[in-house]
Amino acid sequence: MASQNSVLNPTTRARALDEMAARELDVLVIGAGVVGAGAALDAASRGLTVGLVEARDMASGTSSRSSKLVHGGLRYLKQLNFSLVFEALRERSLILDTLCPHLARPVEFVYPLERRGIDRGYVGLGIGVYDVLGAGKGVPSHHKHLSKRKTLESFPGAKRGAVHGGIKFYEGQLDDARHTMMIARTAAEYGAYVATSARVVDLVRQGERVVGATVRDLEAGREITVRAKTVVNATGVWTDDVQKMVGKSGFRVQASKGVHIVVPRDRIQSRTGLITETEKSLLFIIPCPWSDDFWVIGTTDTPWDLDKAHPAASQADIDYILDHANSLLETPLTRDDVVGVYAGLRPLLAGESDQTSKLSREHACVSPVPGLVIIAGGKYTTYRVMAEDAVNEAVKQLPGKIPASCTDRVPLVGADGYQALWNTRERIAERTGLDVARVEHLLGRFGSDISDLLDLIEQDPSLAEPVEGAPKYLKAEVVYAVSFEGALHLDDILARRLRVSIDTWDRGEAAAPAVAKLVAPLLGWDDAAVDREIEHYHQRVTAERESQLQVDDMTADAARLGAPEVRVGVSA
Repeated sequence: MASQNSVLNPTTRARALDEMAARELDVLVIGAGVVGAGAALDAASRGLTVGLVEARDMASGTSSRSSKLVHGGLRYLKQLNFSLVFEALRERSLILDTLCPHLARPVEFVYPLERRGIDRGYVGLGIGVYDVLGAGKGVPSHHKHLSKRKTLESFPGAKRGAVHGGIKFYEGQLDDARHTMMIARTAAEYGAYVATSARVVDLVRQGERVVGATVRDLEAGREITVRAKTVVNATGVWTDDVQKMVGKSGFRVQASKGVHIVVPRDRIQSRTGLITETEKSLLFIIPCPWSDDFWVIGTTDTPWDLDKAHPAASQADIDYILDHANSLLETPLTRDDVVGVYAGLRPLLAGESDQTSKLSREHACVSPVPGLVIIAGGKYTTYRVMAEDAVNEAVKQLPGKIPASCTDRVPLVGADGYQALWNTRERIAERTGLDVARVEHLLGRFGSDISDLLDLIEQDPSLAEPVEGAPKYLKAEVVYAVSFEGALHLDDILARRLRVSIDTWDRGEAAAPAVAKLVAPLLGWDDAAVDREIEHYHQRVTAERESQLQVDDMTADAARLGAPEVRVGVSA
């Protein structure tokens, strides 16, 4: 059962903003992506007073649009970056075994060998080194060479004549948006004040020193001044925008666009995930981490200097992914097979190369002026290390002796007791009347917090019904998203708490009216507000579909910008 402190809803949000306005914080973190949420948890678990503000929703940027993997990064071995790989593999182990076993799990991959002789030696050596570096770190660490026959048994949908064998190994996977949200909730459990729809519009200065921020409450239309001894800029691809507020920069961030598509599971005949190398990067065909019904396929790696909030996937991006996936498949995928598409931006540290695929995936942490710490770069898997480094830099500017980071030993909300509940899932199903598959689905999304969700159903049995238009989810999950997980808008629910926007053929349009009416009493929406939320969601889906028909980034971006922001005061 969730601690009352970890609950995020409109009431706790308003209280958090009031508290931030009324006192001086030790640390104010800007940005509730995975690194910002991680920094808030790191600071709060050291006993510091912490505020976490986010202009949109938790994980609404890069942190809901990743490949859904926790991995060391095979591609970095090619760059001989052994330290980054080892660090990421260590963090993979922590995520899978200690921090969030309810959200993350091992996933089996096969690397199909397409060139006789050459690939087995070249790829086998790389994966062998990967295994040595990752020995004992969260997944089975012994890769296995497969003959052509064994490869086709595992991957019967392989293109005949193209695949001559394979190498089997393991990675980790999770639903990134739920993981980031759970980190923020855990930060709140340890005392952090968490507020979304709270945009930093300026930094407050005393001389050269940053002493806080002006924060605009986009729901109520008010502005507050949040005083803080240190401010951590963890805004990812928006890093440079915040740096401009002080007129000094520690480094430059280059956005790299990564696009993924979602296709039905029956379109690719394989018992494992698949990975292959392209001319630019690696292409993953990944079993969907939140549903057995889909594959997630990606990614691209191209520079992006257009709208940061809503990067658009073009027709060229989708065709690139389909073409490379089809190089492995006997029955090719077509555009008609694509259920969902999403695009995200990686915040890479800019270097001399113009090719984002060659820019560093390492992170950097600097303090360009007193009172301000900037953290950027890195990769999703190493978020905890980045957060720790940022707070370590902030602590240097705080008085007194501050405890060291302990987040490597702090399980996230829902982790405590998860395994015991998983072991008793059949009894839970018998007691609640839900089928076992549904209980397993809920345990994989909520962990031990499933008890709070089941309490909602006990109070209102109608919440055990599937969501109209999205039957993979229960109505209780929608109510829980607002009552416990901080969702404030229809888009928050359909795109991030649930994944309806990318795992239903209509991108969630059929579900939108039912979901909006269900949460209206919880969010204080009248009929006009319900209509606005539904219309906004419709415009978002329409704009995204239109952008995915465009031939290049410029036209795709223009099409995507046809949908306005749902949060008042957030510019495109």
